[in-house]
Amino acid sequence: MRSNEIIFEVTEACEGGYDARALDYGIFTQGNDWSDLKLMVRDAVLCHFDKKDAPRVIRLHHVRQGSNAV
Repeated sequence: MRSNEIIFEVTEACEGGYDARALDYGIFTQGNDWSDLKLMVRDAVLCHFDKKDAPRVIRLHHVRQGSNAV
């Protein structure tokens, strides 16, 4: 069954750049900057799904770690 969208949780990598992990799918990728990450995510989605099954919408949710831990 085709899902219309896929959501990636994006965090800043310790080494610089960004890490992106798909929710509900085993897809992980990295990018050196935001533009590179968008290209890498799109490529990873197209590699994971057959073209007819690929989600039409890719959402990137940037999660930032705060320094004020509770």
